[in-house]
Amino acid sequence: MASDTIINDLGEEINLNEGLQVVAFKLRDEEYGVNIFQVQEIRNLVDITRVPFSASYIKGVINLRGSVLPVIDLKSRLGLEQTPYTENTRIVTVMVGDLPVGMLVDAVTETLTIRSKLVDTKKAINEKDISKFLSGIGNIDGRLVIMLNLEEIVGVPS
Repeated sequence: MASDTIINDLGEEINLNEGLQVVAFKLRDEEYGVNIFQVQEIRNLVDITRVPFSASYIKGVINLRGSVLPVIDLKSRLGLEQTPYTENTRIVTVMVGDLPVGMLVDAVTETLTIRSKLVDTKKAINEKDISKFLSGIGNIDGRLVIMLNLEEIVGVPS
């Protein structure tokens, strides 16, 4: 593998000269991103049905075209302080392995192409519990986008 390539979450080799495409979104005041190949759709906030005895970061489930879709509260999962829902709050549906999952985010900002190498979060963050949820930090003209490791967030073995 050449030094200007990485392996994405789907096991595909990505040439960073061509760029890594990500869907960027806000959680509080920070911008996060996930590989565009994992994103299925972006939906407006709908009623979420709570599931008793589920993990604290599981907001509940929604009906997605006749299927039950679990919804994760990303701020809760990442240990961030909660903020009220707004008209910009979205549910980003992603595929983690072959499991579809919804993620609550404050707002979807845009689709970006990261053309530089990702910064290794292990060097940037000392907190071991949170660093496992991050796959790197992308720098787009001085704009930092924190890339999420969806397998760890959802708890799917990689």
